[in-house]
Amino acid sequence: MVPPQTSPRAKQRRGEGQWALGYREPLNPNERSKKDDNPLNVRARIEGIYAHRGFDSIDPADLRGRFRWYGLYTQRKPGIDGGRTATLEPEELDDEYFMMRVRSDGGALSTQQLKVLGEISQTYARDTADITDRQNIQYHWIQIEDVPTIWQKLEAVGLTTMEACGDSPRVILGSPVAGIAQDEVINGQPAIDTILERYIGDPRFSNLPRKFKTAISGLQDVAHEIHDVAFVGVNHPEHGPGFDLWVGGGLSTNPMLGKRLGAWVPLDEVPDVWEAVISVFRDYGYRRLRHRARIKFLVADWGPEKFRQVMEDEYLKRKMIDGPAPEVLDQQLDHIGVNKQKDGLFYVGAAPVAGRVSGSILVEVAKIAEQAGSQRVRFTPQQKIIVLDVPEAEVSTLKSNLAKLGLQVEPSPWRRGIMACTGIEFCKLAIVETKARANELVTQLEANLKDIVDGVTAPITVHINGCPNSCARIQTADIGLKGQIVTDDQGNQVEGFQVHLGGGLGLDAGFGRKLRGHKVTAAELPEYVERVVRNFVAQRETDERFAQWVARAEEGTLR
Repeated sequence: MVPPQTSPRAKQRRGEGQWALGYREPLNPNERSKKDDNPLNVRARIEGIYAHRGFDSIDPADLRGRFRWYGLYTQRKPGIDGGRTATLEPEELDDEYFMMRVRSDGGALSTQQLKVLGEISQTYARDTADITDRQNIQYHWIQIEDVPTIWQKLEAVGLTTMEACGDSPRVILGSPVAGIAQDEVINGQPAIDTILERYIGDPRFSNLPRKFKTAISGLQDVAHEIHDVAFVGVNHPEHGPGFDLWVGGGLSTNPMLGKRLGAWVPLDEVPDVWEAVISVFRDYGYRRLRHRARIKFLVADWGPEKFRQVMEDEYLKRKMIDGPAPEVLDQQLDHIGVNKQKDGLFYVGAAPVAGRVSGSILVEVAKIAEQAGSQRVRFTPQQKIIVLDVPEAEVSTLKSNLAKLGLQVEPSPWRRGIMACTGIEFCKLAIVETKARANELVTQLEANLKDIVDGVTAPITVHINGCPNSCARIQTADIGLKGQIVTDDQGNQVEGFQVHLGGGLGLDAGFGRKLRGHKVTAAELPEYVERVVRNFVAQRETDERFAQWVARAEEGTLR
């Protein structure tokens, strides 16, 4: 007798650690650490134990995990070259000093707050201060003994480091000219302020699968396409000004552009919709593998239609209004220069090199802003600084005073378009130097490309990253440089870069073209960038943008 045929058992898909589907058991060390103790509880141990007993008293699970929920990472021990980054254990890379990030959501600061940020740097951080592309300040050389005092000084002026890092809702990007720009669709800052008040520090959202990045702007000036969630100003033909909703963007080693959900959100509903998006991520996000735990992977698997449906059915309990897409811009808004506000005053945007400033510079900017009649400053998503509310009669003097600090209001295209991450100087993940290299590159390009400045009608963005994680957004730059160890012509292992060309946001939204096998050593970098820029200027067609030229250029002209 022939036995009956049985169909093979369908292969059961392995659980991805999604809470909403019943997978509550921690699946990796990070998830176990968060389950063992809510990371927000670490503040009490810092204030009550570690600040008194010193660095050696810190529990490793706090040091390399929960400290991040209060903006603290150990910085890289000096003298460790990039070739050893991936081979050493965390305790071998850790220095006994910390990098600290301070929240300034929307980049919004009073001159008093800016002064305090600078004074903290001078006193506790060896005068270090970098403006990041998250619109906030990052310190280095912080000692654990000083952290409670730093918190007291920050909180006295309404600032915090809470959830500046970690698997939490991080600093929210917002238009640095919210409420004053003549062409903004709607002012998004009130929504940012409400989200901060309601949700930051809320234990319900302090254990997410991974970090969660938000952008809210009535202008397209916050890189909305590469955020976990973004609200972009748009006019609805029936309902008026509001926001277009995007989810699922992000870069790092698996870059993805965000997806429109096709929903129009009025200003007063932005916080509720934000809560629905982050709740979907918390409950359905993948917690099994860290490298797949960002919301972009969930959106890619589900698609925007299902994501919107789950939001509406399970969290909002209502349908959102369908809405139009915003008009796509052909140039990035960076707000550099002198610009008129809608109230008749002016805002003045100035460029340091790749965000590298100092505490002393921040204190001086606060002083000269006040001398010009301003009480408000802003950081931008391009690592720049803006002084708001300047009377026309004070503009010239302010420009001159900023220039004395190395902050140029009329910068070269290279200074205007440069960005860089922290790099090997302080970051434990980095492989190459970035900040000093950005400064050297700008200096050489300014000297060597004077003859073609008129041929560059918009800044050619050059973004330098010390590792593959793309904190400096290399995939969306005209020229993106990913740090790695490369072999030079003499066979030596040296610092260098993989090159991405023609990436962009807005009209050119997409990721840069990689040339097969093409690497550039750090020593060759200025000559290489100059060669590519000269080829572009020589070959471009009328009004052709850099990304358009790269897409059609012969590979030989890009090497």
